[in-house]
Amino acid sequence: MLYLIGLGLGDATDITVKGLQAVKSCSRVYLEAYTSILTVGKEALEEYYGKQLILADRDLVEQGADQILEDADVTDVAFLVVGDPFGATTHSDLVLRAVNAGIPYKVIHNASVMNAVGCCGLQLYNFGETVSVVFWTETWRPESFYDKICKNRTAGLHTLCLESLVTDFRGKKIYEPPRFMTVNQAADQLIQVIQRRKEEGMTEDTVCVGVARLGSDEQKIRVGTLNQLVSCDLGAPLHSLVITGRLHPLEVDMLRVNAEPNALENLHMIDSSTYTS
Repeated sequence: MLYLIGLGLGDATDITVKGLQAVKSCSRVYLEAYTSILTVGKEALEEYYGKQLILADRDLVEQGADQILEDADVTDVAFLVVGDPFGATTHSDLVLRAVNAGIPYKVIHNASVMNAVGCCGLQLYNFGETVSVVFWTETWRPESFYDKICKNRTAGLHTLCLESLVTDFRGKKIYEPPRFMTVNQAADQLIQVIQRRKEEGMTEDTVCVGVARLGSDEQKIRVGTLNQLVSCDLGAPLHSLVITGRLHPLEVDMLRVNAEPNALENLHMIDSSTYTS
């Protein structure tokens, strides 16, 4: 059996009871190590699970999947994913390879940023398409994420922006130091697009929510305008940014509850014309 097991968002203890039982039963346990991170390292997971973990980078998962699936038809193999196996980043290709090889599989779900983001006070069914904001370079500055944000806002929907995470390599196995995009970096890139396009969709005064380390004891939420979030510091990774659409009065109240005291004044701009029923 191939097990795809979600680890949740915080630390080693966030794995479900069912997930932990499956891990303990497996002869090999792989830890997917390139799409997200927990607040603890591999060693802490090994100690809590009582199992040695094999780090699975992008190259192994995408090019060496046969190695992961080796003997999985006669023994149990686990593939651990931060969050949920089919949350922000899916691993459908690995499942399809298992099916084509006649290997049974089982998915054990867990919390993901896709549903945990509701803690910021915005209702999940009011979210539109999720976007990824990537690090720009001098020669590569994609803006497709902005078009999707504007499309969501036109429909009155919020947008979850997943921030870029670079823990792998570019090109011919030239490894880079880990880099994690922060809320203020994402906000700064968005403002650059807004200033360049100068069109309807959103402005520097659009109300946004920055979240960091969702699901951990060090979780942090900051509410403010896009312009204000450029100067915020939410600390260690991982970060996400939410661009609001039309706001229900209950959402406004929840934003006030979750906002830091110095951000409460930023909500004065939300009046009855912004509400949705």
